[in-house]
Amino acid sequence: MGKRRRVAERRKTGPAVLGGMIAVVVGGAGLGAYALYGGGAAADERDSGHKTVKTGQPTAAEVHTVTTRFLTAWQKGSVAEAAAATDDPSAATSLLTGYAKDAHLKDVTLTAGTATGAKVPFSVKATVSYRDLSKPLAYGSALSVVRRASDGKPLVDWHASVVHPDLKDGDTLVTGESGTPPIKALDREGAELTTATYPSLGTVLDGLREKFGKTAGGKAGVELRVVRGKASQTAKLSDKTLVELSKGTPGTVRTTLSPTLQAAAEKQVGKRPRASVVVIRPSTGEILAVANSGHGFNTAFQGSLAPGSTMKIITSTMLFEKKLVTPGASHPCPKTYKLAGWTFHNDADSEIKKGSFKLSFGASCNNAFINFAPKLSNSDLTKEAQQVYGLGLNNWAIGVPTFDGSVPVQSGAQMGASLIGQGGVRMNPLNMASVSATVESGVFRQPYLVSPSVDHRTVAKAARTMSSKTQSQLKEVMQYTAAYGTAAKAMAGLGPDYGAKTGSAEVDGQKKPNGWLTAYRGDLAAAGVVEAGGHGGDTAGPIVAALLKLGG
Repeated sequence: MGKRRRVAERRKTGPAVLGGMIAVVVGGAGLGAYALYGGGAAADERDSGHKTVKTGQPTAAEVHTVTTRFLTAWQKGSVAEAAAATDDPSAATSLLTGYAKDAHLKDVTLTAGTATGAKVPFSVKATVSYRDLSKPLAYGSALSVVRRASDGKPLVDWHASVVHPDLKDGDTLVTGESGTPPIKALDREGAELTTATYPSLGTVLDGLREKFGKTAGGKAGVELRVVRGKASQTAKLSDKTLVELSKGTPGTVRTTLSPTLQAAAEKQVGKRPRASVVVIRPSTGEILAVANSGHGFNTAFQGSLAPGSTMKIITSTMLFEKKLVTPGASHPCPKTYKLAGWTFHNDADSEIKKGSFKLSFGASCNNAFINFAPKLSNSDLTKEAQQVYGLGLNNWAIGVPTFDGSVPVQSGAQMGASLIGQGGVRMNPLNMASVSATVESGVFRQPYLVSPSVDHRTVAKAARTMSSKTQSQLKEVMQYTAAYGTAAKAMAGLGPDYGAKTGSAEVDGQKKPNGWLTAYRGDLAAAGVVEAGGHGGDTAGPIVAALLKLGG
């Protein structure tokens, strides 16, 4: 993708994942050093007949003073005093009170590290004590000092993550008998899935426990866990165990994951920061692998990212069904195209004056798609995504939480941008792997991680199926892209029963676009994204191709 207008993108993110027993050593001064800056108002805040509201970043002395006041009060158990040092005393009082009463944490020791501007890291050591059970807890956190707008007073910028980095605002820490028994998740061959072997699966295992823990035959243990509040539940984040004081009896849940593909997926995403990938079997919908290089949030299943030119698969489906174009039809791709006041560009200001639609698809030439906008209604792309590909209806039931894509009805230039995977369109690798799987098989089969027969849940279905002619046309342009187009380098040697589409999605604030590739080979389909990586063929391409090759 090239020089089109950047569209602000909301990326779903999650808290950094820390295990229940993480020892964090933070260098720098401890609380004693901070006490030197001590406890009262700064000299220039004393009464001089009038008050001047300070602005700008707090000084080093102010950061030290506020940090000392807050951490010392929290360590002493003086909740009111600690909360008063924050910019949201009510929320701070509630969570810090629960830290002792609900989480049953005692013997708290807080050690401040070296400040970087207004941000101060600190380490936490405590004991989780419940009835006759106890275990140590250690982790690292951080706080930031800001000025209150009304009077310029420096205070701790309050968020739940100050108390523990796994907390989002509205979440709580609770120690007690877990309401949900633990589970032992198995791969498709019956071996246990653990984060020690597959680091990416932490969020997946949390989701499996939340969904199947009460029905899998296990018995709850006693643990310290993050209990999600309303905002986190809306974002489909699962409760998380931090410390297990007594083991419950786990129930067993068998998944569809392939140990070979899962191990390879973990290895592939580990080669790049912020990379995610999903592998699906088109003939069944089984998810064979899911991996993220950032383990704190499952971008592969729950991410909400502009898919860039990979969206052109759905756009082409619509164009073929409406008989607006065929793969071999002559269709120019102008260097620029104006739509509703916007001027759209191709990558590197390229153009295709004389060529087929298939050539423009393979070269990912934007304006060959956007120039169909005047012939389309605002809802056409939305209907295509929903009715043929099962996207954007928020009804997938794969066994763990997912984001099921979004293709909102838009008009004018935003509608044109949607045709090339920008505008308001949002997807993740699960969604885009499903798109390639649907092309390969000709039928949308909702992906799943746990067989629907386990809990008799209803899986999503598409309202209609593409015609065999449309499927053949899609395979023609995707095969051409894999053999000769922007995906050729990544997909080399994987033909002939294959197809692919690359994508690069521009995001405000990023120097490089997010790189995408979605593809199928035989009875495998996969999609991957490398955030801020650059062109999809060079970044996500090798990740996806390696897995398709391994799967045969």
